[in-house]
Amino acid sequence: MPLAPFKDLLAAARRAGSAVAAFSVYDAESLVGVLRAAAGRPLIVLISSQVVAEPGGDLVVAGMLAMAERAPSPVALQLDHARDLDVIAAGCELGLGAVMADGSGLPYDENVAFVLAARALAAPRGIAVEAELGHLAGEEEVALAVDPGPLTDPAAAERFARETGADCLAVAIGNVHGIYRGAPHLDLEHLRAIAARVAVPLSLHGGSGLAASAVAGAVAGGMTKVNFNTELRQAYLARTADELPGARDGARLLALHRAQADAVAAVAAERFAVLSA
Repeated sequence: MPLAPFKDLLAAARRAGSAVAAFSVYDAESLVGVLRAAAGRPLIVLISSQVVAEPGGDLVVAGMLAMAERAPSPVALQLDHARDLDVIAAGCELGLGAVMADGSGLPYDENVAFVLAARALAAPRGIAVEAELGHLAGEEEVALAVDPGPLTDPAAAERFARETGADCLAVAIGNVHGIYRGAPHLDLEHLRAIAARVAVPLSLHGGSGLAASAVAGAVAGGMTKVNFNTELRQAYLARTADELPGARDGARLLALHRAQADAVAAVAAERFAVLSA
């Protein structure tokens, strides 16, 4: 199946009052897991900017693109959390359907300029751009326990979306990257205030660790895309640790890979069930 346009997936979810699940993958095993769990449902595959920047990253991404094209589900591939225009340019060259231009750690005006520069690279190729306003606590690639930071200001979000022309906007409503230090609490009233002022689809980062009711509440409040990363990596690594001793007996690499894909598929299937409820 041809790759699905990022904006089309979000538009369809918005019309249906639902959200698209977005899963971070780092290798063939994690991608096999999320594609299997999708079972025909649309999804967004998030590819770390670090993967693209690694030596040989272009080969990894090419393989992921080929795998996604053979999936029975509508799939869009997005470069995730890129803070370097050279990496964004590389992601565009590789044929990804969307890029997440993350200038959230910059002052407001510099964030706007960064997103506009990313759009100048992406838009001529028909590539969508997601931006972020309201820097989320934590890191995308190293899961540490953190407390939420300040919430995204609704008026600033409206202005930012208008000035950048972003196709999707990630906002802070009590969510974090990594592991929630205490019990997670999403400020859904604040989310509704943002959604009332921002015309473009909203993205919830930090879906891992949230209760099903919290995810459902966020979708009902206006989120159109929900990202999951940490819990997939945790499941992958836990199953690897469990299976590695047996895999070493006879160097059973395929059995280990199968177990890793199974672990990711189980977590992704749970999240699909929440978003489909």
